[in-house]
Amino acid sequence: MNAITHEPGPAVEIRDLSCRYGSFTAVDRVSFAVGPGELFALLGTNGAGKTTTIETAIGMRRPAAGSARVLGRDPYRHRRDLAGAVAVIGQETGFADDLTAAETIKLWTDLHRLPSQSDALLERVDLAHRAAVRVGALSGGERRRLDLALALATSPTVLFADEPTTGLDPASRRRTWGLLRELTQRGTAVVLTTHYLDEAAELADHVAIMDRGRIARFGTVAEITAAYEARISMRPKPFDPLALPALAGRTSVDDGLLTVRTTELQADLHRLLDWAARTGVDLADLKAGPATLDEIFAELEAEPTATP
Repeated sequence: MNAITHEPGPAVEIRDLSCRYGSFTAVDRVSFAVGPGELFALLGTNGAGKTTTIETAIGMRRPAAGSARVLGRDPYRHRRDLAGAVAVIGQETGFADDLTAAETIKLWTDLHRLPSQSDALLERVDLAHRAAVRVGALSGGERRRLDLALALATSPTVLFADEPTTGLDPASRRRTWGLLRELTQRGTAVVLTTHYLDEAAELADHVAIMDRGRIARFGTVAEITAAYEARISMRPKPFDPLALPALAGRTSVDDGLLTVRTTELQADLHRLLDWAARTGVDLADLKAGPATLDEIFAELEAEPTATP
């Protein structure tokens, strides 16, 4: 299928990458690496720099500074050489509008000298009922699923998936998640961009959160959320704020809802439960947990723009 050989090391390596549109810096000194069989998620709001980073990594644009390497090669200079080993699920597909979904897969497998498997692939991405529909009549979400079918056909060494579940219904999203997991289990390195936080939490081995062109947070989901205060919330009944036990965290009350922000989740939760048991207070609507990616996003968006 693909004749590219790759020495041990990262399948994708981005070093101090910067990309500009005129005087505007869209990507500012971004670095990360993705190993074989790893799913790496780039998170960020629209305009954070995710798509520009991916476009550079697949060779669509030349960086203003820094470097991108895919399977040890410069993707801008060696895009054709990498074509057999790298697959892309993009926000803009390059399909011929006058071909049907089934014809598109047959053309793709013929080009890669693979057995014809249109029916099976369309079934796996839930497009069997659209096999005879021309690509131009498919929805954006259906085109993304067709992209995924082509990736499954070639078992790529690297898959770049740019917002692959945008426009999909919940069932199709979860099916796509399962297929992405299948690719990583085969050893494919997957670089996923998404603005769905639950998607990153569900799939990613490592996450980078981009904000205004830079990587603002990096690590596993657990590592990133652990760096933020956890939250405990409840409606104590009866409630006297002055009677609360000593807590490590910060407390606030809004319309009877007590919220505790703390770096000692387990200890403060134990103190509150013990206090409630001793005093007969009912902790209605009790919720406790680490910071969520949604909360981290909101905090990043609230931060003032940093000056270089």
